[in-house]
Amino acid sequence: MNIRFLFSTSLFVLALSSCNSNESGELQDIPEPTPPVETKKEIKISTDVATLTRVTDTGFDYSDRCGLYVVNRKGDDRLLTTGNHVDNMRFTYNGTWTPDTPIFWLDNETHADFYFYYPYQQNITDVAGVNVSVKNDQSTEAGYKASEVLSGVVRDVAPTETAVKILAVHLMSQVQIVLAAGNGFTEESLKAAQVAVTLNGVKTAGTLDIANQTVTAKGEASSVRPLLANGVYKALIVPQTVEECNLITVNVDGRDFNLPKAFTFEAGKSHKFTVTLSKTSNGINVNISGWETDDVDHGGIAE
Repeated sequence: MNIRFLFSTSLFVLALSSCNSNESGELQDIPEPTPPVETKKEIKISTDVATLTRVTDTGFDYSDRCGLYVVNRKGDDRLLTTGNHVDNMRFTYNGTWTPDTPIFWLDNETHADFYFYYPYQQNITDVAGVNVSVKNDQSTEAGYKASEVLSGVVRDVAPTETAVKILAVHLMSQVQIVLAAGNGFTEESLKAAQVAVTLNGVKTAGTLDIANQTVTAKGEASSVRPLLANGVYKALIVPQTVEECNLITVNVDGRDFNLPKAFTFEAGKSHKFTVTLSKTSNGINVNISGWETDDVDHGGIAE
């Protein structure tokens, strides 16, 4: 048998196996199969509110808008104003959070940090100094809600197809004022009276540091009118220490009752002021207890 002939025939068969013929019978090369392209996962988020102090006390409302930054963990993981994996993407709440345009993880391996803030601002020039403020008039639900500032940070998250859960914490301080009838008043007469409550000597502007989840008060002091809801006057205050002044003024049928007081409003805390109106002392008896009980009676008498 001719070994050279067999070898040549084998080579010819192998060549034929790597080719295909078109309609004219001409041989064509069969392309190598293309490896599957890695499919990137879409980024989704969900939120919980740490301490419910919203007007509805149920969390976010439909049409609320937040901003989201995503930073890939690849060495220097600092949040930047621009140049992150995702920069200030606006999400709208409609039962779930929906971005203006879909966003995706870098790949299926790289972990990322998430920075959430509320309410959304379109033009942010410094993520460590975002201008925020509370309304001077919070006597309506719209004014109260517009004073809310929330932030959430989740670090070192692996790519996932499920929503990244973000815990949103309150960065403002909440004040709750309850009026009680003292000497010269009854509950009925107090309910029938024309009553106006004002918080005085507080700064209403501040700067938000998104990464550190802090708000720092700035600007001049002014006054805030709280919202009356279910018998409680509520207001959101920029965290700050207020020097002694007429911190609370309660006007009853044209007569002012002033409480001189210094106080520190802490972020994420709800400070309850029970104000007992007393005509006999020509002032107010006040008991203040922190939302987190500190076992200290801060009460006093204002004349």
